[in-house]
Amino acid sequence: MRPTLLLLLLITSALARAETAPLRFSAVDSWAMPVAQIESNELTGGIIFDIIQGLARQLGREAQINVLPRTRVQLALEHGDVDVRCYVSPNWMGDLGVNYLWSEPILVQRDLLVSAPDNAAPVDPQRLPTQSVGTVLGYSYPGLQERFDDGTLQRDEARNQGLVLQKLGAGRYRYAVSSELALKWFNRGMPASERLAAVAVLEEEPVACLVRNAPEIPANEIVRALARMRTSGEIERIVSRYR
Repeated sequence: MRPTLLLLLLITSALARAETAPLRFSAVDSWAMPVAQIESNELTGGIIFDIIQGLARQLGREAQINVLPRTRVQLALEHGDVDVRCYVSPNWMGDLGVNYLWSEPILVQRDLLVSAPDNAAPVDPQRLPTQSVGTVLGYSYPGLQERFDDGTLQRDEARNQGLVLQKLGAGRYRYAVSSELALKWFNRGMPASERLAAVAVLEEEPVACLVRNAPEIPANEIVRALARMRTSGEIERIVSRYR
């Protein structure tokens, strides 16, 4: 076989494998419902799971989802071990050192200061007296960072958002930080007298998907597919199933 023909066959074979290889998505093990349902270190449900599955169907590709600690996701991105990372903001990322594309925002992450029903009056977070506040391990909260830095508020960490709200409900602290989605999910089916209450809005951040821009990854096609899911209302329909 002539060298030119052999090279062409090798290139064709490599392209065919790239077109059928699973797309590798990341999920963070500290996520909680309704964003993600994680069982035995596998993503099995929730908003992000449904978005990933819908995206994979549009692209005709299999989705391979790797559940990782938050501290390892950045390293996986830098090493090219993840093709798509969803539910992330450019403001949360440092210098990746690699080439990625951003999708349009798919959701809005709204962080709230939350309290028990017997302490539900609105507050100014900057005027809270010295105390512990429930937070998720490894998460940053710019709206409270100055208070954490000067020690007037202390972080009481839990592994995920669901545990933070459970500890608040059990009276471990008077206030906690929660996403609006997680708070609504936690309060589902609870009597009105037992529902946790939002007492202040800390920040709102649009979140998107980060797509590895490499020859073997259809990065632009992925970004366009996510835009179609958003404009067609598919993402909103996914979110509405968890309200």
